[in-house]
Amino acid sequence: MSVSEAEIALTLNGDPTALPEGATVADALRAEGIDPEDAPGIAVAVNAEVVRKEAWTTRSLDAGDDVEIVTASQGG
Repeated sequence: MSVSEAEIALTLNGDPTALPEGATVADALRAEGIDPEDAPGIAVAVNAEVVRKEAWTTRSLDAGDDVEIVTASQGG
């Protein structure tokens, strides 16, 4: 993974990822193909701390962050 000056390196669902500087949780969701405006059953944690849906567009990400996106599924 190559990171330019205008990008940050972080881990997204276990994979090394580069996102633009100033990226938010919503941007990480988009990078995974998830529309943050229409994401039922999605939970996000940054560095093992859950980020409330209301904060997805304002919670900025930093280099080295560990972002986990989890989709709830029904069944058992």
